[in-house]
Amino acid sequence: MIILYILVTTISSGLIAVCMANWLTYNIFSKYLHYMVSLSVGVFLSVSFLHLLPEAFNDIPEKSDVLLLAMLVSIVGFFILEKISLIRHNHHYEGDGHGHSHGHDRHDAGNGGVIILIGSSLHNFSDGVLISASFIASPLLGVLTALSIITHEVPHKLCDFVVLRNAGFHRRRIFCMILASSLCSSIGGLFGYFILQNIQQITPYVLVIAASSFIYISISDLIPSMHEQEYPTAHIPQLIFVIVGIAITYLITNLGHNYLCQCSCFIGIK
Repeated sequence: MIILYILVTTISSGLIAVCMANWLTYNIFSKYLHYMVSLSVGVFLSVSFLHLLPEAFNDIPEKSDVLLLAMLVSIVGFFILEKISLIRHNHHYEGDGHGHSHGHDRHDAGNGGVIILIGSSLHNFSDGVLISASFIASPLLGVLTALSIITHEVPHKLCDFVVLRNAGFHRRRIFCMILASSLCSSIGGLFGYFILQNIQQITPYVLVIAASSFIYISISDLIPSMHEQEYPTAHIPQLIFVIVGIAITYLITNLGHNYLCQCSCFIGIK
């Protein structure tokens, strides 16, 4: 019965977060999509440095050097992945100062979207593991954990929508891609249910890879697109939205994820 709770909760929580982010993107923030890229930078970087990496290093502090190596390998791996994709489509970066979003076709612009989806999938996987462990401890604890994760994931999914929209993907395709990524939480839930005793050794590396993907896409794709603005008046709003993104993540990390950490300690996977 617990496994049914895990599947229903992980699927429904992912669907709710994706639907809410989709509605916000196309009904509330559609007129400010360009500035949402700046918001995405703030959210992705702060999620990486304030949540994912600290959580990974706290899990196995004695292997911090191994985690740093994993982070380096991940970033280089994403760079190679992007280069292979560019070569495949016979289009290379020329470094001539042309706009990132205006100088590439949909395939090239989509490279960053693929990397974001990889990171989001890994993040969703780790969330599914936590939901699974919570349900094993208590069904009520599992539901509360899922609600907390939904609160945490809506801004994250919103940024995914912005990045993929900025990459030129169609709205329906974006929704399906992010929904498929969200289903990785169900895979994580099943994985946590059947192999919970080994999860402590694996989770930190999953978190590091997810953080590396967010850092890489922010630095290699989103920030350069922000620098394309020719009007000085656009720079201040960009900075404001970056700060807002950091503030949102900081608040959610302290209000929501402190609860999740307490749950993790309670169920003994930290």
